Amino acid sequence: KKGSSLLRRPRRARCGHSPRSATMAQGQIPVVFSEVLSLPSLGISSNAIKFGSCAMESDKFITVCDNSSGSPQVCIVDLQNGNQVTKRPMSAEAAIMNPVSKVLALRAGTNLQIFNLELRAKMKAHAMPEPIVFWRWISPNAIALVTATSAYHWSIEGTSAPAKVFDRHAALGEGTQIINYQVSPDEKWCLLMGISQGGGGAIKGDMQLFSREKGVSQTLSGHAGCFHTMQVPGRGDPAQVLCFEEKKADQPAKLFVMEVGRDKDAPGGAFRLAPVPIPVPADAAADFPVAMCAAAKHDVVYMVTKMGYLYLFDCLSGKALYRARITTDTIFVTCAQSSTGGILGITARKGQLLQVALNEATLVPYVVATLRDNALGIALAGRLGLPGADDLYSQEFNRLLGGGDVAGAAKLAAEAPNGMLRTAETIQRFQGIPGQPGQPQPVFQYFHLLLEKGKLNALESLELAKPVLQQGRTQFLEKWLTEDKLECSEQLGDLVMAADVNMALSVYLRANVPEKAVNCFVQRGEYDKIAAYATKVGYRCDYGFMLGNLARQNPAGALDFAKGLAAGGLIDPNAVVEVFMGANRVQETTAFLLEALKANKPEEGYLQTKLLEVNLRGGSPQVADAILQNNMFSHYDRQYVAKLCESCGLSQRALEHYTDVDDIKRSLLAMCANPQTLNPEFVLSYFGSLSPEASLDCLRELLARNMRGNMQVVTQVAAKYNEQIGAQPLVDLFENFKCYEGLFYYLGQIVNFSQDALVHFKYIEAAAKCQQFKEVERVCRDSTVYEAEPVKAFLMDAKLPDPRPLIHVCDRHDFVEEMTAYLYANQLQKYIEVYCNKVSPQKTPQVVGKLLDLDGNEDFVRGLLNSVGHACPVEELVEQVERRNRLRLLQPWLEARIATGNQEVGTHNAIGKIYVTLNRDPVSFLTNDQWYDPQVLGKYCEKLDPSLAFLAYKRAGGSCDADLIRVTTENGLFKDQARYLVEKQDLELWTTVLNPVEGEAESAEANRRQLIDQVVQTALPETKNPDHVSTTVKAFMAADLPHELIELLERIVLQGSDFSENKNLQNLLILTAIKADKERVMEYVNRLDNFDGPEIAKIAVSDQYGLYEEGFVIYTKFAKLAEGAAADELNVSAVGVLVDMVRAMDRASEFAERVDAAPVWSRLPKGQLGA
Repeated sequence: KKGSSLLRRPRRARCGHSPRSATMAQGQIPVVFSEVLSLPSLGISSNAIKFGSCAMESDKFITVCDNSSGSPQVCIVDLQNGNQVTKRPMSAEAAIMNPVSKVLALRAGTNLQIFNLELRAKMKAHAMPEPIVFWRWISPNAIALVTATSAYHWSIEGTSAPAKVFDRHAALGEGTQIINYQVSPDEKWCLLMGISQGGGGAIKGDMQLFSREKGVSQTLSGHAGCFHTMQVPGRGDPAQVLCFEEKKADQPAKLFVMEVGRDKDAPGGAFRLAPVPIPVPADAAADFPVAMCAAAKHDVVYMVTKMGYLYLFDCLSGKALYRARITTDTIFVTCAQSSTGGILGITARKGQLLQVALNEATLVPYVVATLRDNALGIALAGRLGLPGADDLYSQEFNRLLGGGDVAGAAKLAAEAPNGMLRTAETIQRFQGIPGQPGQPQPVFQYFHLLLEKGKLNALESLELAKPVLQQGRTQFLEKWLTEDKLECSEQLGDLVMAADVNMALSVYLRANVPEKAVNCFVQRGEYDKIAAYATKVGYRCDYGFMLGNLARQNPAGALDFAKGLAAGGLIDPNAVVEVFMGANRVQETTAFLLEALKANKPEEGYLQTKLLEVNLRGGSPQVADAILQNNMFSHYDRQYVAKLCESCGLSQRALEHYTDVDDIKRSLLAMCANPQTLNPEFVLSYFGSLSPEASLDCLRELLARNMRGNMQVVTQVAAKYNEQIGAQPLVDLFENFKCYEGLFYYLGQIVNFSQDALVHFKYIEAAAKCQQFKEVERVCRDSTVYEAEPVKAFLMDAKLPDPRPLIHVCDRHDFVEEMTAYLYANQLQKYIEVYCNKVSPQKTPQVVGKLLDLDGNEDFVRGLLNSVGHACPVEELVEQVERRNRLRLLQPWLEARIATGNQEVGTHNAIGKIYVTLNRDPVSFLTNDQWYDPQVLGKYCEKLDPSLAFLAYKRAGGSCDADLIRVTTENGLFKDQARYLVEKQDLELWTTVLNPVEGEAESAEANRRQLIDQVVQTALPETKNPDHVSTTVKAFMAADLPHELIELLERIVLQGSDFSENKNLQNLLILTAIKADKERVMEYVNRLDNFDGPEIAKIAVSDQYGLYEEGFVIYTKFAKLAEGAAADELNVSAVGVLVDMVRAMDRASEFAERVDAAPVWSRLPKGQLGA
């Protein structure tokens, strides 16, 4: 391809340096040059080491797509891991490795893929619409893709497709090979670089600079460029610059360095250098750069050309630092090397990985001796802190001082590398220079520049402090110390001590002079800090002696000092206690021990006891009380402390420590006896720590000593620990002391939550004895826990003035009859009325029943029923009254309800029973009333009058058919049964009566016979409905009763009825006789006229039945009634019977003569022939 030929390998040429460096020895050149490795030696084919198939995105990895062996593979050289080579079978045209991680991008045609090699997972894939001519990683998270028309950025995060950034300029159009693409650190600028064939065989370079913010492009004539960020003198913020080579036709190449993205009017302006000519050797006029890289470590630009020349430029001045031809082969790919601040490059085909870095030791000497640029040498040495300019700095410093440029000399001394001029001699020289009126002393100017640059050394700090302290301007020293601008020393502290102890302490602390620092703490009275400081720095002194003196002079300070010593383990706490107690300092002893014993260690039990004893016996029991309240210690002698607390009146604390029940009872009684010291909340919580037996013992003691005074505490304890102690023992406790009021209060606190029946019963009992009748009623009404029987018995025995609690119990637990008896016996009839009307009207029947049992006044019962009215359930009431044979009592009440339009079934059932019993036109009621239950009244009537039961069951409309059949059968009411069956027209019901049950065949047959007789004699003759007849006939047919069916049909057809001429019935009668009673067929044929003769005749003469004479008679009978052809056809059938079946030829001839019809005569010969 034309584009790829531009980077073909050049002819070999002799390696050499620039003319100036030709005289320099190899060790004095400003670069370090070496070969890192050879790719062919690692098994990589030389044919694959070329632009496009070999890539180096960073100093971590080299990737090569090697297809030379016929098996496509990607070779990865790990430069950070001993140059380890990994070969992966992958078919790809190009591969590039992420600059910081093991993420590999592959390209095959227009298809792109990104893999995470560590996770062995594909991250993204995309198919571009057009081929990619150049690509590279522009950041750890993005890849730049350049096609023939546009540039794209593709993020490896998410699922987004490549996003177009800009279109290629026409200057980089067709025929241009893209060789590089750069993006600025702030990602706002893009630089696309390409080369093409120019005139006269020269290689033309074009670059496109694109601003992403403004969306505009600018073309530059040149081959290579890069972005770089550096610190510019005089500015606090860094500058982002573009460095590029400009090569226009017929003009020498120039280096441009200019800041991009900054407004020229911004503070400090925009950094820009004047174009600097590039020193191209005479024999390389046609040469051109293929790579440019800026090193952040030294702010140096490396430029590599096609012919293998290396150029070094200083970014801040643009000056050329070095030029040399490092190889005769083409370096087609380069990258920065972070460890050295240099660059790496790979030569085409040979595969040499070359390393070039700045030689810091020789750069400044080289610039001074070879380039003869002292200013540049000083600038580089000062900026980069490089050696080799000592003499230059000394000469320049002397020159400036000799010329009277104090400020310049001070600046030079301050910026000299490695502090070479920051000596005592320099300070003395500035001190020896007389000051100028209106200006600060030269030495102060010098120190001012040093302070701006950083921190002063010990000598400088000391020399600066002397004049400042002489002038009394200690605030400056304090400011510099705060800003850490001074190096502290013992000498500086001694100097400051005379002026300011606080500042001297700061200096001693920083200079690590513990003896003098402790002295400062003492002078400042900061005893609490001495121990902490001594522990921190490992300094030891006689703390016991110091503490004894302080305890007498300054007890508060001694306390702080002791705390610090004990915290650092520098003194025995027992010794401290002895010191303080020897001076009778109880307060300080307490404060010290509180701090020293806060870890609450077992081995400190003696001191914990001592602390409490000191306060309990020393007149400060409140302090001990507070210590015990906060539970600060747990290893002291509890029994000893308990006795001390009891003797001091701290009953609560004594209780907390005693374990013996007798001790506990004694302290508890003492506490409860004094209302001022009584703490009910504590008492309640304290009982939680006792066993149930001990708790009962203590409660018993409290009640025995002062029942009225201790009742409240006892009831509260009993309520809170009811579950632990148990309700029964607590109830027994109160009952033994006949303390029913206490029992009431105790149970009142738990009854609403307890599920113990005993609690509820005893509460009812206690409330009754305390005349708390409303509570008795409430619990009886609302509780679901108590056992009803004992509560009922108690209430009946107690005979409370208000029986409502008893009423609630009896009502809820179905003791209504017993309640009724109790109320009636105690002349409490009004409560009976209240109960029935307001409490439970639905239980009125039970009340009425019990009143009847008690021979109660019937007027009272009637009045009670009238007052309850419709709320009383009728059925249960009737059942109760009927059981006692007092049903007539309800007649007025029931009739009154019915008169109001009541439609309740129970009401109508009851009045029906009364009417049946009294024989008060029961037939009319059973027939006409629409609301009673036929099942109920039918069952009721069976014993009194079965016919009435039949009427009731009949009124059921079919739901009581089984009972109806049973009653009529058992009582011989077959006529009623027959009429009902005919009218009902229910074939299933017919089946039940016509088919006898297995095992009862004999009796069932007799019953069926009687039923059939009534059906034939009464039911069917009475009906005028043809459906009744039809259904009945079907039922007999379904029951397979042919003889009974014949009997039935004879009664209907032959004995005269509305259905005598019914053709179907006549047909059915004859057909049934043909099948079941052949002797009657001839009679029926002769007596009946309206039947289907020809069809029946055919059936009769069939081989199955063989009734030839009957068939002959039917044919002749119907032939006489017919005319014409129909008569001839019937006569022919008749003669056919005689000829073919009877074989009576004489009769046939006689019949033919009598009929004298041609069809008949024509049939006769056939008969004779057949015979």
